[in-house]
Amino acid sequence: MRSHRWAIWGLAAYVVVVAFIVLAPVSYSDIVVAIWSWIRNGLGIDSFGAGWVEAAGNVVMFIPLGFLLTLVFRHPWYGTVLALVLSAGVELAQIVIPDRVTSLRDVVSNTLGAAIGAFLAWLIVLRREHREKRRIAASTG
Repeated sequence: MRSHRWAIWGLAAYVVVVAFIVLAPVSYSDIVVAIWSWIRNGLGIDSFGAGWVEAAGNVVMFIPLGFLLTLVFRHPWYGTVLALVLSAGVELAQIVIPDRVTSLRDVVSNTLGAAIGAFLAWLIVLRREHREKRRIAASTG
């Protein structure tokens, strides 16, 4: 039960951090272009465009969501599906937000990130359940 409470607090903290990132007055595209420029100019890697940086950022940003939702609900698909629905909702809301562009790639990247996080959390859940079954079997006989 303690880990469930930890996951809920982690989820709350995650929502605050993401809301700050998403709602900050700094343009998200400016951040992506700055990172891409640093990779291209600073590291000398110019084999991909800024869109790949944005997609990777979306994947990374949604890994904790899938991870934490899986720990809260104890089922990997709930977190992944909820992330898909939230991502699609955000993209639809961006239709009316000035200077924001909707993108199917964002929905796919976000969902992929959540699925990766859900998979990692599910491995932990399965391991914990297996350990508990072994403990019970050892104590009974």
